Amino acid sequence: MPEARLEVTDALGRRVVPIAKTPFEIGRRETYDLRLAGSEVSRDHAEIVGGPDGRLILKDRASRYGTYINGEQITEQPLAHGDRVRLGRSGGAEIVFLITDAEPKVEKSSTTTAIGDLRQIAALLEGLRALGSGRVLDDVLSLVLDSAIDVSSAERGFIMLASETGELEFKMARGRGRATLSGSSFATSRKIPEEVFRTGEPRLVADLLDGELANVHMGTVALGIRNVLCVPLRLVRYLDKAEAADVERERRIGVLYLDSREKGLLMSGSTRTALETLATEAAVAIENARLYRETMEKAKMEQEMRIAAEIQQALLPKMARAGSFFTAAAASIPCRSIGGDFYDYVDLPAGALGFALGDVAGKGPPAALLSAMMQGIFAAQAASSDSPSQTVSRVNQALYRRGIESRFVTLMYGAMAPEGLLTYCNAGHNPPLILSRSGSEPTVRRLECGGPIVGLFESATFEEETVTLTTGDWLVVFSDGVSEAMSVSGDEYGENRIVACVEENKNMEPRQLLEALFADVRDFTRGAPQSDDITAMVLRYGG
Repeated sequence: MPEARLEVTDALGRRVVPIAKTPFEIGRRETYDLRLAGSEVSRDHAEIVGGPDGRLILKDRASRYGTYINGEQITEQPLAHGDRVRLGRSGGAEIVFLITDAEPKVEKSSTTTAIGDLRQIAALLEGLRALGSGRVLDDVLSLVLDSAIDVSSAERGFIMLASETGELEFKMARGRGRATLSGSSFATSRKIPEEVFRTGEPRLVADLLDGELANVHMGTVALGIRNVLCVPLRLVRYLDKAEAADVERERRIGVLYLDSREKGLLMSGSTRTALETLATEAAVAIENARLYRETMEKAKMEQEMRIAAEIQQALLPKMARAGSFFTAAAASIPCRSIGGDFYDYVDLPAGALGFALGDVAGKGPPAALLSAMMQGIFAAQAASSDSPSQTVSRVNQALYRRGIESRFVTLMYGAMAPEGLLTYCNAGHNPPLILSRSGSEPTVRRLECGGPIVGLFESATFEEETVTLTTGDWLVVFSDGVSEAMSVSGDEYGENRIVACVEENKNMEPRQLLEALFADVRDFTRGAPQSDDITAMVLRYGG
């Protein structure tokens, strides 16, 4: 009995595929009996099944672009010797059904190697990633262009890729002999590439000197260019909705452009088919390479941010601090990897303790840089024996003179003496709280004396106030990231919750109390994103 087979001619060349079983499945799936590339070939496109009379029947599997026999669209039709089958409207492959004993001669296409190489790029990328190559995208672009020039015999070509805004950007140009051409020396009109990218349809111009084309593309014609072929780089994705149906989503990522001064090149249909297939495979490889490069850049940025966070934490003093008349603890949890809050301790003359907590406007790297600078300014100014108001005034002038636009700092600076005198200056910061006990009920005092935020006004004046602490008093200094922390329902944590938390844990050591405060804030905001840096300092006066 004669064997049935399909004679297939596509970008891979001419080959014979025997129909060794039924159903014989055709489509883009790698596991199918006949796997074909092409933007109009569905993943599950068609099948050949046996009929009751022994004949073979071609069935369409609800493909998007249809199945055709001898130019007529079919749903189901018996096959006859010599029938020409087409998948999709334009058809990237020629398929002939044969059921005679004559074996056609199979010829290997010269484009097989180039396209086969492109199909392996995705796998080769894994190896390149292991080597840590930073030129993965450039390597892929070079291979795509060199393969395209070899297939088409073009003189030169370039690839343009879409930016985030959708504009085409020149990426690489190559000439014969695998020569890289600079973008400035690769002069040509953008009209054809932009039209192909916009419409998604390939464009072949056989002779630019013919008719009105010469007037439309005068710049290209002036270079002596005669032939132009431009094809879109398209990503086609398939998402299963049901077992026998799929939805195709196409996204254009750029264009592949080729041209030549020699008339007659780039003309054959097989060349166009080969280049369209190559462009389809290249789009996947280019996108993979681009995603890999973005991933590597993101990983590098994340590593740099981790290092920056470690440096920022190292600039802050140790969490716990203790002296003969006090114990203290402070910590900061940045909203992002690095933040704009800072705190510091200063040893003052006569055994007093100086302490500060500040909040730089903004978030992320700009705020972190200004925060580090503020720590340096504060340390330099606080080293003298001047009062808190004088120190804050000099910090304000030092920051103002630097002229950093739209950047300012809230700052709380206090000096605690061994005998319990606390002198402070509050420059626009959240008022710290002093929790004392008068009888059985706690009393709360807010420290508001001071002046405006630091860095906005050169001639700003600052005041100070001195209060007396008693043994066992708690002083709580915090940024607005604590008091204004938001719950899922949109409520603020508020000062009352700070007071309640401190009162509940007043018998703990400062470090334990601070950890309890942060834990209470986390519980309150659970499920809501952290919107600001969370920083607090707690001090207990021991007498």
